[in-house]
Amino acid sequence: MTAELARGQNHPLPHTRLEIRVSAGHPVVAAATLGDEQGRIAGAEAVAHPGAAALPGVEVPRQAATEHRIAVDLEAVRDTVHRVSVLLALPVGVDGPPRFGSSTAPVVTVTGPDGTGIAGYTITGLDRESALVALELYRRQGAWKVRAVGQGYEGGLAALLADQGLDRAAELARSVLDAVAQGLARSVAAPPPRVTDTDRVRQPAQAQPPTPPPPATPPPSATPPASTPPPASTSQQASAGGPIDYTHPGRRPAAAPDTAPPTQDPAPGAYPTPVAGDATGWSMDERLYNQVWGMFEDLARTAAAYRSACQFAESRLDQELDRVLSDPRSRIGGTGDAARAEARARHDELTACAQEALDRDLAQLAAESEVVEPALPAAYARWDSPVWQAYRVPMDAPMAVRLGDLHLPERTGLRIPFLARLPLSRGLWVDSGRGHSEAAGLLDDAELRRLALDSAVAHAVRLLAVHPADRFRVRVIDAAGAGAAAFAPLVESDVLAGPPAAGAAGVTAVLAQLTERVDLLQMALRAGASEDLPPGLDTAEELLIVHDFPHGFDDRAVNQLRYLADEGPAVGTHLLMVADREDAAAYGPVLDPLWRSLMRLTPVPEDHLADPWVGHAWTYEPPVFPAGSGVLGQVLGQLADARGQWRQDRL
Repeated sequence: MTAELARGQNHPLPHTRLEIRVSAGHPVVAAATLGDEQGRIAGAEAVAHPGAAALPGVEVPRQAATEHRIAVDLEAVRDTVHRVSVLLALPVGVDGPPRFGSSTAPVVTVTGPDGTGIAGYTITGLDRESALVALELYRRQGAWKVRAVGQGYEGGLAALLADQGLDRAAELARSVLDAVAQGLARSVAAPPPRVTDTDRVRQPAQAQPPTPPPPATPPPSATPPASTPPPASTSQQASAGGPIDYTHPGRRPAAAPDTAPPTQDPAPGAYPTPVAGDATGWSMDERLYNQVWGMFEDLARTAAAYRSACQFAESRLDQELDRVLSDPRSRIGGTGDAARAEARARHDELTACAQEALDRDLAQLAAESEVVEPALPAAYARWDSPVWQAYRVPMDAPMAVRLGDLHLPERTGLRIPFLARLPLSRGLWVDSGRGHSEAAGLLDDAELRRLALDSAVAHAVRLLAVHPADRFRVRVIDAAGAGAAAFAPLVESDVLAGPPAAGAAGVTAVLAQLTERVDLLQMALRAGASEDLPPGLDTAEELLIVHDFPHGFDDRAVNQLRYLADEGPAVGTHLLMVADREDAAAYGPVLDPLWRSLMRLTPVPEDHLADPWVGHAWTYEPPVFPAGSGVLGQVLGQLADARGQWRQDRL
């Protein structure tokens, strides 16, 4: 049975040899790109298009047509390929619609090597787009899945290729469309090298009923079933007399005896057992980072598919109920009641299917999280992880650092580590104001400020803990001295670069020193003359914690703070602000660029962060030291010993 996908929904692939069938109702150009884990393509050689139709593992048609078949062998793609994106574009110079929104919605179906349907997707909701990513096949934990994408581009094929990271995208897009317009190639042939008759799989020809054209607005169930595919091209039927064996020539197994049992494919919907570090990377650190990022993406798209399916079910129910109400015949007898009951039954069936798919995907992600979380190193682990019991100061900085947890309302117990790449590309702002959080509304102002400062200390300790002792320093501005209790563990362990600066004079001195440091490093960086820096200038990364802003700041200090926020990250000087924006309201819009340049974090759970794929509102949960735990003292003790040894080595 073919699974009907909504936008963003994924489905496991039980085969690695596939055929992707496209039915558009009007001529379209089919292409494919081979990308890395982020979907970026290395160059024009990673794009299969009518002018260069065959790549390892993928072959696309050589001309524009209303029906297409794309051959895919996922075992034959290179190891660096993690995403195969199927593209559709409207050709130029032919009679056809200028945009997808003015024509029949394209239908894309993924089938197995025997023609059995695996997943189908009707691409609706298009308007002025002239090119789109229909779907993508992506590698996850060693297994392949298909995801319905449906991302359109009003700028055409050039904008699409540029979005996937291709240099000179406009030039390639122009050559592709020119090749189609000039008819430089004919129809799909078997993948090279040329195969002989003994290599082909011949089957008796079977009569296939014609595929009806898709309706103007097809529902998800309107995708043509896999048992009635569109007719193959004349060249395919004439050359092979039946389906062509698209097995990669270098991977084709030896012929098996006629009595050999058929190969059993994994059951559809079955997931591999999750394994920690089951992602690409040069080190376990990088593999775990990529795996966590993949879990984040999977949860985002899974939730998007579920929400989209529920919205579709609601919209369809409303339309069907409106039709019942507008039909005079429904007012006679029980006809109307029966129609309404049917509509609600279809709605319940659609939502039940969406919930089943959501539960399946969430269960897999939860199982993966249970395996991955205990395997995370200190930089990625929660404060209650056993890994901190054996903590030692590292010799090298990690790829990223954990800033908290993220979750969605579909399953609040499934928390994804919120990892930020190092070095930090922007400063952090722990908001001590009320914001829009329900949790913040239950606390008074003093408690919120205390929690915000405790959260900032937790971030600072983690940043210190994941860097070598001589490569990261922390300074503190506490103009009013209100944070003395929270900063006491840092002061007593002697891990700060100096005592917390207090009063207006302390604020001025610290900001002047850091501004001069950033100026010198910026000039050396731009001139490529790092060897000309002053002898005593320390180039280690620095974190400046600013508490109780804007107390103790004059206009000059505010401008210096903005300068550090903008220019500091490029040379290893970072800000960690603990402030309520309302306290600085007197500055008006002058400080708007400062707040925008910082990543806003909260001391209590709040759904204010958005993902880069579908824009979900993710609930952020700050890091918290376990109650009664000695992890803070243990980590600071290790840091103090390492810094003391480093100071002795310098003497």
